[in-house]
Amino acid sequence: MSDLMNEMLTRRSVRKYKPDMVPQEILEQIVEAGTYAATGMGKQSPIILAVTNRELRDRLSRMNAQIMGAGDADPFYGAPVVLVVLADKSRPTHVYDGSLVMGNLMLAAHHFGLGSCWIHRAREEFESEEGKEILRALGIEGDYEGIGHCVLGYADGPLPQAAPRKENYVYYVK
Repeated sequence: MSDLMNEMLTRRSVRKYKPDMVPQEILEQIVEAGTYAATGMGKQSPIILAVTNRELRDRLSRMNAQIMGAGDADPFYGAPVVLVVLADKSRPTHVYDGSLVMGNLMLAAHHFGLGSCWIHRAREEFESEEGKEILRALGIEGDYEGIGHCVLGYADGPLPQAAPRKENYVYYVK
């Protein structure tokens, strides 16, 4: 089995992280992998917010927990890095484009020995006035939809095992 196939088959969502920060050079390579995801007609509708600033990371976590109705819980599972993927709503493929970016980010994180997890509710966060203000404060203009948060860091514990694949997952039509 090729290394790529092995990484695709062994990547799992991690839900407990060590507080250790990801080195900048590794983070840059993971983000670069995200920028090479396929996009509709090559229009590159997504953008990535690479959040390592603890204050903003915690603010996004609080917003996400509030939307989820989880009180003081950390929906980011203690991960020190949050890669927020947003995509330009004017592109009809923006949700798919952003989803492919998320996949690339998670696979690249796994390649570098990091855990990752797709955390939802980015759409609700960035539809809110607070979310729009965060984008304005960062100098980001345009009409973006939050696609997801790729939280990442060093797993605090073993990676989960894959569940058996369901029956009838694939139908071959010859």
